[in-house]
Amino acid sequence: MPALPNEPVSELSNKANDFLEYLEVEKGSSPLTIRNYRHYLNRFTEWLQKEGIRLELRDINPEVVRQYRVYLSRIIVGRPPARRASGSERTLSRKTQGYHVIALRSFLRWLIKNDFKVMSPDKIDLPKISDRQVKFLSGDQVDRLLNAPSLSTIQGKRDKAILEMLFSTGLRVSELVGLDQDKVDLNRREFGVVGKGGRARVVFLSQRATKWLEDYLRERSDKFKPLFIRHKGKIDPTTDHENVRLTARSIQRIIKKYAEKMKLPVDVTPHVLRHSFATDLLMAGADLRSVQEMLGHKNVSTTQIYTHVTHKHLREIHESFHGKGGSR
Repeated sequence: MPALPNEPVSELSNKANDFLEYLEVEKGSSPLTIRNYRHYLNRFTEWLQKEGIRLELRDINPEVVRQYRVYLSRIIVGRPPARRASGSERTLSRKTQGYHVIALRSFLRWLIKNDFKVMSPDKIDLPKISDRQVKFLSGDQVDRLLNAPSLSTIQGKRDKAILEMLFSTGLRVSELVGLDQDKVDLNRREFGVVGKGGRARVVFLSQRATKWLEDYLRERSDKFKPLFIRHKGKIDPTTDHENVRLTARSIQRIIKKYAEKMKLPVDVTPHVLRHSFATDLLMAGADLRSVQEMLGHKNVSTTQIYTHVTHKHLREIHESFHGKGGSR
């Protein structure tokens, strides 16, 4: 594995690269995870160099980490268009700062596991993040979005199948675009996916989503393996399968187009449909553990971001029925 860029060979850089190889080989982390950890650790070592701090493991101490976190909180990352007129600048979000800290803690934990004398990662607190706000569509909004595509073209039938499938399964967009036709059992209405962290799970299709997927596939006369492909322009039947596969960005644009067409008040993304899938299940009475399994979450704590929805639902039931049975 190549060395962390822009830094001289040192004990710190050597061990950082050993850690990245550990993530790749032993942990089986995704290329994206490894890329992100490389970026976070590189930022740390570049800061150490800039501050004139030696790149030795023993030089990582609570005071150095404290100064580094101050630096992270002051990094200017540009201004979004809405703020450019006012001249206000945007710094790293607390969530992004947290990712940097998590990477450093993971690195220190790996060092301790391998008998290196370094500061305890437990001395580094994670930044407090405000409760995550979950965006999801109401039942009426879901219906409007799912009915937005025109069914007079193969693109429209494809888009209809995509929308129905996302809402039916709660798939991540990366999982959806990676599907091949021969991996989806339409008779059993199920298929397997390998999600984040290499976790495999079985995904189930609703009868409605299965119908629209079958309608779309019947329209196709090609021999390409991907479940969802591009249809614009003339496509050489001998082209590589991966060259016709829809990308995650393409799916995002498709959903955005239909959300704008239906004038939905929510900025709809593939993940909003995933949230809508989860909240729909919970509102109907599904238990949190089952929803966790269907979403492919490693920990149920991740799934608990949806509990505010069920709490609201329970409040409505309480207000509607409590005290109306004739007793107090």
